[in-house]
Amino acid sequence: MISNSSIVKIFFLFLTILTVSHSGIAQELNCRVVVDDQQVDLTDKSVFNDLEQSLTRFLNESKWTNDSYEPYERIYCTFLITITSSPSIGNFNATVQIQSFRPVYNASYETRILNYGDRDWNFSYTISQPVIFNQNSFTDNLSSLLAFYAYMIIGMDYDTFSESGGTPYFEIANRIVNNAQQQGGGWDQFSNNRNRYWLVNNMISPQFLPYREAMYQYHRLGLDVFTDNPDEARRNIIEALEKISEVNKVSPNSVLITTFLDSKREEIINIFSEGDMAQRRQVYNIMLRLEPSKSSDYTQIIRN
Repeated sequence: MISNSSIVKIFFLFLTILTVSHSGIAQELNCRVVVDDQQVDLTDKSVFNDLEQSLTRFLNESKWTNDSYEPYERIYCTFLITITSSPSIGNFNATVQIQSFRPVYNASYETRILNYGDRDWNFSYTISQPVIFNQNSFTDNLSSLLAFYAYMIIGMDYDTFSESGGTPYFEIANRIVNNAQQQGGGWDQFSNNRNRYWLVNNMISPQFLPYREAMYQYHRLGLDVFTDNPDEARRNIIEALEKISEVNKVSPNSVLITTFLDSKREEIINIFSEGDMAQRRQVYNIMLRLEPSKSSDYTQIIRN
């Protein structure tokens, strides 16, 4: 017969196992949110501190996929939200710089996957307001903006680990855009060609499939093997850049390729500032085709 003390011990052991198991389950994002309120002249700015904490919780504690993540696998990302105006109480206009990063295999280096500036955020928020997102319908601008970028970040990350692995998440991001069509402000195709609509539209377009293949080749077959085999890594990265250049011929100056260049320009220069000179000249010529306005930057590739 089991004694009362044994039952108590078993109960507490069960609680301990349950707690440890739960704490080991991590969500997908490890996001740092910063709200800059310097441009707005409000007497009480406590709403911005509350907003910063609320958005951090929403991004980091929401479950965005059905996959299990270890804490070290979470995708590091940053949202720098600069409040530009407050036309009325509880209503705000802002610009946002979104970045995400991915670790490189067998290195202490993290490569930037996304570096995108959204100049068209407008939303409503009051202190202690819950941020609630519904994948199937539009709730409000704030939750839709955050969820859109959460899924874009996750999709872009998955694309670097398996070919077109991010497709399910881009499809959700596209659904968010479709549900927000009546909201204007970066959601529709007519305001400009560098907004949220076009960012996800590029990603799911068949014309951009070679771009997505290039993302896998650049990261998984390039950066991830660089420590063990830098020559093979450089060859694969060059092939990836050639694919991106071909896509650019079909869709010149697209928001997706512009975002890639903003994310990778310095990295590409660093990778090819040494090594075989024939390869370096090849990369230099590719990058000039992609971004002729940055020729002075890319000259570093062939300088020595």
